[in-house]
Amino acid sequence: GLAARHGNVVMTRTFSKAYGLAALRLGWAYGPPAMADVLNRLRGPFNVPGPTQAAGIAALGDAGFIENCRAENARWRAWLAEAVREIGLVPHPTQCNFLLIEFPQEAGRDAAAALGYLKSRGILVRGMGAYKLPHALRITIGTEAETRATAAALGDFMKR
Repeated sequence: GLAARHGNVVMTRTFSKAYGLAALRLGWAYGPPAMADVLNRLRGPFNVPGPTQAAGIAALGDAGFIENCRAENARWRAWLAEAVREIGLVPHPTQCNFLLIEFPQEAGRDAAAALGYLKSRGILVRGMGAYKLPHALRITIGTEAETRATAAALGDFMKR
């Protein structure tokens, strides 16, 4: 709505997460014609290969897949939020495909220690220090097995 009503707003979207096309590096933008003209002049002449375009078009036609992804994301996001709450961590409310989780600010139980512990278990999450949130981790919602493994690892970490 903002992009449709204002001449200086552009909305961008990616095919990375919900559509499962991260490796293709595909996205789109919606905005006023003047802004689209600037973006078009800045882009390279052959910036999106034909097969990538075809994959994007096919993905847009699969509404059932997206609805399933949204439902599964909502289900496992709520489940993980409750699981981390139960072990004493603080998940922030979100509608995204990840949780921002706060950790205690005590040595050995802080976000930096959790990041290292999760990595040692083969679970890669994002530290938020660069975003001025050194006490938090960003944990993407994955499959049921991945989400359960992450919750179990966090539980083990907090029990240490």
